[in-house]
Amino acid sequence: MSAHTPHELAEAFPRDAEALRRLKASNAHFARLAARHHEVNRAIHRIECETEAASDERLEALKKERLDLLDQIAAMLEETPAA
Repeated sequence: MSAHTPHELAEAFPRDAEALRRLKASNAHFARLAARHHEVNRAIHRIECETEAASDERLEALKKERLDLLDQIAAMLEETPAA
C-alpha cells in the first residue's frame, strides 16, 4: 500500500482545511462523519491496492457510502460560517 491514500478530506475540500479542523473539534456528529469517511476511504484503498480481498459488490457499497459521507460533510461545511 502506498503511503498516500487518495480521497482524504483535506484533498476533497482543500479550501476548507480550517473549517474541517474546527468542526471536527466542536461538532461530535461531524467528527463521527469524518472518522467514518476515513475508515471507509482506507478500506477502499486497501481493496483497490489488492492488500484486502472484497467482492465487487462490497467495493461498490463502500464507494457509495463514501460519496454519501462526502455529501453530508459538504453540506455541513456550507452551513459553517468562515472564521
